Amino acid sequence: MKTFDKILIVDDDRDVLLAAQLFLKQHAGRVDTEADPERIPDLLQNDAYDVILLDMNFAQDATSGKEGFHWLGRILEMDPSAVVVLITAFGDVNTAVKAIREGATDFVLKPWQNEKLLATLSSAARLRRSRLDVFRLRSRQRQIHADLDRQFPGIVAVSPVMRNVFESIRKVAATDANVLILGDNGTGKDAVARALHRHSGRADQVFIHVDLGAVPETLFESELFGHKKGAFTDAREDRAGRFETASGGTLFLDEIGNLSLPLQAKLLTVLEKRTVFRLGTNKPVPIDIRLVCATNTPIHELAARNEFRQDLLYRVNTVEISLPPLRERREDLPLLIGSFLDRYCRKYKKPRIGVHPGTLEKLKGYSWPGNVRELQHAIERAVIMNENGTLQPSDFPLSAPESTPGDHIRCEDFNLERIEKTAIRKAIEKHEGNISHTARELGITRSALYRRLEKHGL
Repeated sequence: MKTFDKILIVDDDRDVLLAAQLFLKQHAGRVDTEADPERIPDLLQNDAYDVILLDMNFAQDATSGKEGFHWLGRILEMDPSAVVVLITAFGDVNTAVKAIREGATDFVLKPWQNEKLLATLSSAARLRRSRLDVFRLRSRQRQIHADLDRQFPGIVAVSPVMRNVFESIRKVAATDANVLILGDNGTGKDAVARALHRHSGRADQVFIHVDLGAVPETLFESELFGHKKGAFTDAREDRAGRFETASGGTLFLDEIGNLSLPLQAKLLTVLEKRTVFRLGTNKPVPIDIRLVCATNTPIHELAARNEFRQDLLYRVNTVEISLPPLRERREDLPLLIGSFLDRYCRKYKKPRIGVHPGTLEKLKGYSWPGNVRELQHAIERAVIMNENGTLQPSDFPLSAPESTPGDHIRCEDFNLERIEKTAIRKAIEKHEGNISHTARELGITRSALYRRLEKHGL
């Protein structure tokens, strides 16, 4: 195993460069040599070195060491964590002391002894690693402090509408009140649910997230209430449901608007009695949960049309928190972009990427139908594909879908039923009958779309 990864040697004596390279290449993965100190900025811009071995005297001034001190300063200006060992044939104690004061790590005289040179460079490389570790720890600490300074670390926002959301979270989090979070897909309902949990008296207990839209109706009771071994064909062992698992903590039921009326009735019974019965047993299991629900459907409209139980709605929305779409909180875009850039530059091991002013204007002008989640995915893709260190407007192909005059719904008729039917019909025509794409366009789930298709006879 090599002692060093990369070493840079800068000296205008090519014999010195050759001798040092021949010796050090036995101990380093790569040894770069350079006779012209003017090349140092370019070298440091493209690479990071474990140790830089720098001559103090070059052709312009062969004895004073001024050039060496000049380039030492430039190196430390470009990379404050750099480790520089100075070399000279005209060293004395005063020069050595000054070199250390100026930021050099150590000082060696020419001609050197190989063993001593290796020992000096090895010690310098350990110092470099320590400096990088300290830098990483400090960066991490700054990030932790920044997160702690934010009231709700999982949510990045400064806009007035989001400050209202923060105020609601602050007021309700410490209670055990049931909370219903409303908002379009991608607005951050999960982040709000986790913020409620983190700031509650149950923060040191479990947080269980259940996406009801992904639970088949036939498995609903087994998933949420549990089952006894042998209760059905694949029940090979006793299993606790999500309610039992979440007992003592917070249960987050996402997309509650997707539940059919029979499942709503079963859920209501559990919430009223605060007990569950595992499938295959009559033994009641008491539960102690803080319930948080969320949906992207117009749940009050569903309740008005008897598609969602009023008594269940009253039970789950003691407090209601509505999340605005991203297009209504454009003030948060620069902060969100910066947060996602930091995350994905770290994830994909890329240097810090800047944002062209025209890019920010383009992103601010887009409607973001997929909200924060769409922005997150757009930034991640742009970071992966970026090669020049700056996000350009062309990195974001966000052109709005083409429309024709016939695509627009006329607002002379304000009957909600007819407007909904027209919107669904035009969305189906646009997506040529594709239910998934139509539901996504309308901002509802597939099951909700099927109910509306049946209702309107489409």
